[in-house]
Amino acid sequence: MEDQKIIELYFAGDENAIRETEAKYGKLCYGIAYRILECREDAQECVNDVLTGLWKSIPPQRPENLKAYVCKVARNLALKKAEYLHREKRSPGLLVSFEELEGVLCDDDVSEEGLGEAISRFLMTEKEDSRRVFLRRYFFFDSVDEIGKRYGFSESKVKNMLLRTRKRLRVFLRKEGFEV
Repeated sequence: MEDQKIIELYFAGDENAIRETEAKYGKLCYGIAYRILECREDAQECVNDVLTGLWKSIPPQRPENLKAYVCKVARNLALKKAEYLHREKRSPGLLVSFEELEGVLCDDDVSEEGLGEAISRFLMTEKEDSRRVFLRRYFFFDSVDEIGKRYGFSESKVKNMLLRTRKRLRVFLRKEGFEV
Protein backbone atom coordinates (compact mmCIF):
# COMPACT_ATOMS: atom_id res chain seq x y z
CA MET A 1 0.00 0.00 0.00
CA GLU A 2 1.23 3.49 -0.79
CA ASP A 3 2.37 5.69 2.08
CA GLN A 4 -0.25 8.38 1.45
CA LYS A 5 -3.02 5.77 1.70
CA ILE A 6 -1.57 4.52 4.98
CA ILE A 7 -1.50 8.09 6.31
CA GLU A 8 -5.13 8.53 5.29
CA LEU A 9 -5.99 5.35 7.26
CA TYR A 10 -4.41 6.95 10.34
CA PHE A 11 -6.45 10.11 9.81
CA ALA A 12 -9.62 8.04 9.40
CA GLY A 13 -8.89 6.26 12.71
CA ASP A 14 -8.71 2.93 10.86
CA GLU A 15 -6.67 0.33 12.76
CA ASN A 16 -5.60 -1.16 9.42
CA ALA A 17 -3.08 1.69 9.36
CA ILE A 18 -1.08 -0.11 12.04
CA ARG A 19 -1.16 -3.44 10.18
CA GLU A 20 -0.17 -1.80 6.89
CA THR A 21 2.66 0.13 8.56
CA GLU A 22 3.95 -3.01 10.23
CA ALA A 23 3.76 -4.97 6.98
CA LYS A 24 5.65 -2.29 5.07
CA TYR A 25 8.10 -0.98 7.67
CA GLY A 26 8.16 -3.51 10.51
CA LYS A 27 11.44 -5.15 9.45
CA LEU A 28 13.07 -1.76 8.97
CA CYS A 29 12.00 -0.65 12.46
CA TYR A 30 13.20 -3.92 13.93
CA GLY A 31 16.59 -3.52 12.23
CA ILE A 32 17.05 0.00 13.57
CA ALA A 33 16.01 -1.03 17.08
CA TYR A 34 18.15 -4.18 17.07
CA ARG A 35 21.30 -2.29 16.03
CA ILE A 36 20.81 0.03 18.97
CA LEU A 37 19.49 -2.38 21.60
CA GLU A 38 21.31 -5.58 20.54
CA CYS A 39 18.50 -7.72 21.96
CA ARG A 40 15.73 -9.37 19.92
CA GLU A 41 13.08 -9.05 22.60
CA ASP A 42 13.83 -5.39 23.28
CA ALA A 43 13.89 -4.65 19.55
CA GLN A 44 10.50 -6.31 19.03
CA GLU A 45 9.07 -4.40 21.99
CA CYS A 46 10.43 -1.22 20.45
CA VAL A 47 8.66 -2.00 17.15
CA ASN A 48 5.40 -2.35 19.08
CA ASP A 49 6.09 0.98 20.79
CA VAL A 50 6.77 2.57 17.39
CA LEU A 51 3.40 1.41 16.08
CA THR A 52 1.67 2.72 19.19
CA GLY A 53 3.56 6.00 18.89
CA LEU A 54 2.55 6.39 15.26
CA TRP A 55 -1.09 5.77 16.13
CA LYS A 56 -0.91 8.54 18.73
CA SER A 57 1.05 11.05 16.62
CA ILE A 58 -0.70 10.68 13.23
CA PRO A 59 -2.87 12.79 13.38
CA PRO A 60 -2.11 15.57 14.21
CA GLN A 61 1.21 15.08 12.41
CA ARG A 62 1.01 14.51 8.66
CA PRO A 63 4.46 13.31 7.64
CA GLU A 64 5.57 14.17 4.13
CA ASN A 65 7.75 11.05 4.05
CA LEU A 66 6.23 8.21 6.07
CA LYS A 67 9.32 5.99 5.83
CA ALA A 68 11.59 8.72 7.21
CA TYR A 69 9.06 9.50 9.94
CA VAL A 70 8.82 5.83 10.95
CA CYS A 71 12.63 5.55 11.03
CA LYS A 72 12.94 8.66 13.17
CA VAL A 73 10.35 7.40 15.66
CA ALA A 74 12.01 3.95 15.78
CA ARG A 75 15.46 5.43 16.30
CA ASN A 76 14.35 7.84 19.02
CA LEU A 77 12.40 5.20 20.93
CA ALA A 78 15.27 2.70 20.69
CA LEU A 79 17.77 5.29 21.94
CA LYS A 80 15.51 6.15 24.89
CA LYS A 81 15.11 2.46 25.71
CA ALA A 82 18.87 1.89 25.42
CA GLU A 83 19.52 4.77 27.78
CA TYR A 84 16.99 3.38 30.24
CA LEU A 85 18.33 -0.19 30.04
CA HIS A 86 21.99 0.69 30.12
CA ARG A 87 22.39 3.73 32.33
CA GLU A 88 26.06 2.97 32.92
CA LYS A 89 26.72 0.26 30.34
CA ARG A 90 26.27 1.68 26.85
CA SER A 91 26.06 -0.48 23.76
CA PRO A 92 29.55 -0.78 22.23
CA GLY A 93 28.36 0.02 18.68
CA LEU A 94 26.43 3.04 19.85
CA LEU A 95 29.35 4.29 21.92
CA VAL A 96 31.77 4.02 18.99
CA SER A 97 29.41 5.95 16.70
CA PHE A 98 29.02 8.75 19.22
CA GLU A 99 32.77 8.85 19.95
CA GLU A 100 33.48 9.31 16.24
CA LEU A 101 31.28 12.43 16.19
CA GLU A 102 32.64 13.78 19.47
CA GLY A 103 35.20 16.04 17.80
CA VAL A 104 32.64 17.42 15.37
CA LEU A 105 29.55 18.21 17.43
CA CYS A 106 29.15 21.19 19.72
CA ASP A 107 29.59 21.12 23.47
CA ASP A 108 27.81 24.41 24.15
CA ASP A 109 24.14 24.97 24.86
CA VAL A 110 22.92 24.73 21.28
CA SER A 111 19.40 23.59 20.50
CA GLU A 112 19.31 20.05 19.12
CA GLU A 113 16.85 21.25 16.50
CA GLY A 114 19.18 23.98 15.27
CA LEU A 115 22.11 21.60 15.09
CA GLY A 116 19.98 18.96 13.39
CA GLU A 117 18.84 21.45 10.76
CA ALA A 118 22.44 22.50 10.12
CA ILE A 119 23.54 18.88 9.72
CA SER A 120 20.65 18.29 7.32
CA ARG A 121 21.71 21.29 5.24
CA PHE A 122 25.27 19.99 5.22
CA LEU A 123 24.21 16.52 4.10
CA MET A 124 22.28 18.01 1.18
CA THR A 125 25.58 19.45 -0.11
CA GLU A 126 27.31 16.06 0.04
CA LYS A 127 27.61 13.53 -2.77
CA GLU A 128 25.05 10.76 -2.58
CA ASP A 129 27.56 8.06 -1.56
CA SER A 130 28.97 10.17 1.27
CA ARG A 131 25.49 11.10 2.48
CA ARG A 132 24.31 7.48 2.47
CA VAL A 133 27.40 6.20 4.30
CA PHE A 134 27.12 8.99 6.89
CA LEU A 135 23.44 8.27 7.55
CA ARG A 136 23.96 4.49 7.73
CA ARG A 137 26.70 5.00 10.33
CA TYR A 138 25.32 7.79 12.49
CA PHE A 139 21.55 7.49 12.09
CA PHE A 140 21.06 3.75 11.61
CA PHE A 141 24.22 2.77 13.56
CA ASP A 142 25.42 0.27 10.97
CA SER A 143 28.93 -1.03 11.48
CA VAL A 144 31.66 -0.09 9.01
CA ASP A 145 31.62 -3.70 7.79
CA GLU A 146 27.84 -3.63 7.21
CA ILE A 147 28.09 -0.37 5.28
CA GLY A 148 30.88 -1.75 3.13
CA LYS A 149 28.87 -4.85 2.27
CA ARG A 150 25.73 -2.82 1.56
CA TYR A 151 27.45 -0.52 -0.95
CA GLY A 152 30.28 -2.74 -2.20
CA PHE A 153 33.02 -0.65 -0.54
CA SER A 154 36.06 -1.87 1.37
CA GLU A 155 36.13 -1.14 5.11
CA SER A 156 39.06 1.18 4.45
CA LYS A 157 37.05 3.19 1.92
CA VAL A 158 34.10 3.48 4.32
CA LYS A 159 36.38 4.65 7.16
CA ASN A 160 38.02 7.22 4.88
CA MET A 161 34.67 8.47 3.59
CA LEU A 162 33.43 8.91 7.15
CA LEU A 163 36.61 10.68 8.22
CA ARG A 164 36.50 13.13 5.30
CA THR A 165 32.77 13.75 5.78
CA ARG A 166 33.27 14.48 9.49
CA LYS A 167 36.04 16.96 8.62
CA ARG A 168 33.81 18.73 6.10
CA LEU A 169 30.98 18.76 8.64
CA ARG A 170 33.24 20.38 11.25
CA VAL A 171 34.19 23.15 8.77
CA PHE A 172 30.54 23.62 7.76
CA LEU A 173 29.36 23.88 11.38
CA ARG A 174 32.04 26.49 12.15
CA LYS A 175 30.89 28.55 9.15
CA GLU A 176 27.32 28.26 10.45
CA GLY A 177 28.44 29.77 13.76
CA PHE A 178 28.60 26.62 15.90
CA GLU A 179 31.51 26.18 18.24
CA VAL A 180 33.17 22.82 17.63
